[in-house]
Amino acid sequence: MIREEGESDLVTWPHDVTLSNGRKNGQSASFASPREQVGRPAICRGYRAGLLTMADYNNLSQCETLDDVKLSLTGTDYASYLANVPSPLHTSAIVEKCTEKLVDEYNFMLSQVSEPLSTFLEYLTYGHMIDNVVLIVTGTLHERDVHELLEKCHPLGMFDSIATLAVAQNMRELYRLVLVDTPLAPYFSECLTSEDLDDMNIEIMRNTLYKAYLEDFYQFCKGIGGATAELMSDLLAFEADWRAVNITINSIGTELTRDDRRKLYSEFGLLYPYGHEELAATEDFDGVRAVVEKYPPYQAVFAKLSFGESQMLDKAFFEEQVKRLTLVFEQQFHYAVFYGYFKLREQEIRNLMWIAECVAQNQKTRIHDGIVMTF
Repeated sequence: MIREEGESDLVTWPHDVTLSNGRKNGQSASFASPREQVGRPAICRGYRAGLLTMADYNNLSQCETLDDVKLSLTGTDYASYLANVPSPLHTSAIVEKCTEKLVDEYNFMLSQVSEPLSTFLEYLTYGHMIDNVVLIVTGTLHERDVHELLEKCHPLGMFDSIATLAVAQNMRELYRLVLVDTPLAPYFSECLTSEDLDDMNIEIMRNTLYKAYLEDFYQFCKGIGGATAELMSDLLAFEADWRAVNITINSIGTELTRDDRRKLYSEFGLLYPYGHEELAATEDFDGVRAVVEKYPPYQAVFAKLSFGESQMLDKAFFEEQVKRLTLVFEQQFHYAVFYGYFKLREQEIRNLMWIAECVAQNQKTRIHDGIVMTF
């Protein structure tokens, strides 16, 4: 391949790649030039420099009111988004504006890239789409107002026909009336039943969709190859294992059988396949712990918990995830920095929501209990 003058010698990319997901009908997608592909992650690294620091969190932990929280954020990248938010402030308003910043950054980066990076970025929204579908369907089941539910949906997971989800009575209708024209359509092959939508079936649907999504994203990243495949395989395997643990814990004491559990586990990851077999047979939290602690990378997660203590498990997994996400910035010339950045920013928004809620409810002493540092 002949390089243009001044083009980077550090990395070369093939002229085209065949995308692994069926949505592109197998057509070939051209890579941008090496300079373009290397420059886009640099934008992402620049955004990462705007994440809150320890000093920012220390200032936020001293706030007495939500107006103080807003004032503390005036020296951060959130300043322009919160500037015109009127008093009295509510936690939802702060979270909404912080999420707006995340969405603007995502849309800007998506507008600057070509294939296959644009498809990679689109994959980052599919998890939010699944969560939005479940939120609308569950809310409708419990006779919540659709407009109120739409306001609670994540903006990165919106699609044109989302409001019509409320009319579906079973999985087949959900697919035929609404989801057939969305990126989630290929993931519904294992969900198409005529059973009525109740709480149990909706939760099974969520986990089945997530399984198909993670497996598809995993194969797509493997198809890209190089450092992207290596780093994303590790990050997605961690997410798949985390979901397997949560599915097991949440299904203890329910009517789900071992086979039902096993079908919800993603077919990759460190726990696949032998850990899955053991998890499917587990009947209590300490049993889950005994299975997962056999795998050295996860021993540190459970080391933070007392025996029988499951309440802080999610925080321990979030902390482990942040460690893995920060490591992707140590390497160059890969797409995992985009995944890493948006996951870190989402964690930061969860931190701000927790801080704002603690301040609003006069529970300042609990602020540090729920924060997961993103550096």
